[in-house]
Amino acid sequence: MAKSKKEEKNSKPRVKISFLKALFILIGADLILLFAPKYGMLNGAFIIGDAIGWSALVIGLVLLVLGFKGVYRKE
Repeated sequence: MAKSKKEEKNSKPRVKISFLKALFILIGADLILLFAPKYGMLNGAFIIGDAIGWSALVIGLVLLVLGFKGVYRKE
């Protein structure tokens, strides 16, 4: 009779994705796509001030940086 092989442990660690960081990425990308000055979807349809457009763009970029900074965690 053949001997059964023992199961070996996976050498790669599992990677977990942080839900909050993924949410930051989604919200930041939405802010950039909607409110980007001259190119945003809402700026094309409605007249939105430059102050709102630029501040939403900066907030969106900050959220993207915060989200991508720690989205993956090793288990």
